[in-house]
Amino acid sequence: MTTLKDALTHTEHMPLADIFGTFLGEDSRIRVSAYDGSTAGPADAPFELALRTPRGTNYLVTAPGELGLARAYIGGDVDLVGVHPGDPYRALQALSQDLTFSKPSPREMAHIARGIGLEHFKPVAPPPQEAVPRWRRVAEGLRHSKHRDAEVIHHHYDVSNTFYEWVLGPSMTYTCAVYPDADASLEAAQENKYRLIFEKLRLKPGDRLLDIGCGWGGMVRYAARHGVHAIGATLSAEQAKWAQEAIAREGLGEFAEVRFSDYRDVAESEFDAVSSIGLTEHIGVANYPDYFRFMRDKLRPGGLLLNHCITRPDNTGPHKAGAFIDRYVFPDGELAGVGTIISRLQDIGGVEVLHEENLREHYAMTLRDWNANLAAHWDEAVAEVGEGTARLWGLYMAGSRIGFERDTVQLHHVLAVKLDDDRAPNVPLRPWWRP
Repeated sequence: MTTLKDALTHTEHMPLADIFGTFLGEDSRIRVSAYDGSTAGPADAPFELALRTPRGTNYLVTAPGELGLARAYIGGDVDLVGVHPGDPYRALQALSQDLTFSKPSPREMAHIARGIGLEHFKPVAPPPQEAVPRWRRVAEGLRHSKHRDAEVIHHHYDVSNTFYEWVLGPSMTYTCAVYPDADASLEAAQENKYRLIFEKLRLKPGDRLLDIGCGWGGMVRYAARHGVHAIGATLSAEQAKWAQEAIAREGLGEFAEVRFSDYRDVAESEFDAVSSIGLTEHIGVANYPDYFRFMRDKLRPGGLLLNHCITRPDNTGPHKAGAFIDRYVFPDGELAGVGTIISRLQDIGGVEVLHEENLREHYAMTLRDWNANLAAHWDEAVAEVGEGTARLWGLYMAGSRIGFERDTVQLHHVLAVKLDDDRAPNVPLRPWWRP
């Protein structure tokens, strides 16, 4: 493999594969090929990073790192050969181990520019799936205002219900499943997740549940099937439409309702339980106190709340997402450590944290199964949403799986109770749910 030092000794036009191959380790399992006919890396490598177009070079040069690579891959300017685009996990795993990118110095960039041509340093428009930069979003609206939150949710969730059905499966559940055993199916694991939350919240027939950020209404419908009156709120019009149709199909209208609404506009109160399954990631860390106060104030004394969300593995790192996630997946998304979440919940007063658990490995398994679903329905997905969006989802889910496997992100349940006037929790002395 050519080293960066070797590459910089050239003063004339350089083969593109040599240039981009410099950012992979000498023992790389990735072969690099380029549209100029050049190759670099082991001939028998199981995977190949194939640069197909000059535009791809512009992406890689003008946004070095994950954002440029994502732009080129989503735009079809770079391919990962040796894996299915619906599930590029194995190639990404190898690439993430081999990639040793660091931003070149000005001198190094001058040599690279001479080697590949200054025309490749001109920025080009990103793929249409990319959200505007964070600074533009700040200029166009207050972060986490109702309007801006609605725009962010629309960007990610209003892709196509048909597309989500292929990726998520019959449960239409876009949150971490809980696998009862290693061989369980995705559907069994999602049903088990709802069962676990239902039992943690001590719900019984006749109770009232509020599920905020309810998605396609999976928790609402599960609770309704067990005789609980459940209201869900989502900022996605497509989710609300699908959920209400599912409620009607299942004959659950007496018990279940999903509203196209900001959760902050739910007027009812005195619920027996409040669940938040995958919403906290969109709230913003600065808004945690108001968010948890809302949940507390919607409960009757003795009522329970459960917060299910992706977290950082510590409480010291940055909250903002990386460039790829922020531009392509969850604009404005923020993550904190579970210690931060518990502290903010404790600090609002009137609630007591009863239990928390980490389900990190379960999310890696969930993403594995979503990628498999996408690969199995690849042609239909491309016909429905276009190849760029389908490639984005394959890349995002496979990359996220690696993150959960390597403990760069986690998934936590936090269970708390609203105390009554004598500060009695009014719950059993030991956990009352099945694991």
